Amino acid sequence: MDSQLTEYIPIIILGAVALAFAVGTLIASVVFGKRGRRSKIKDTAYECGMLPIGEGNARFSIKFYLVAMLFILFDVEVVFLYPWAVVYKEQLAQNANLIFGSMMVFLGLFTVGFIYEIKKKAFDWKA
Repeated sequence: MDSQLTEYIPIIILGAVALAFAVGTLIASVVFGKRGRRSKIKDTAYECGMLPIGEGNARFSIKFYLVAMLFILFDVEVVFLYPWAVVYKEQLAQNANLIFGSMMVFLGLFTVGFIYEIKKKAFDWKA
């Protein structure tokens, strides 16, 4: 029983070191930090060099979400199509109709999503 508990000693030491480091850096920042040199501009939020003017949650155009859907559509296609193409020749000997049919169903669903994107004019970048 004691031999099992001794195996946890390195984990306990690591936890104690991590806790000591976290508490030590917080205390060191209070002790050695500069006080009283704060201005209004230093207390404002940093937004990539721009002054934070306006509300924080800006509305996005529907085009943003259509482009995101387009990215997901092509990403999912590549994720499923590439492994299928790699093992297609090996799987063709076993059950060709099932392998080919399942990919045609997948490509059909992909085409439906693609047509939806065309109807919503996701490829019209000027509008």
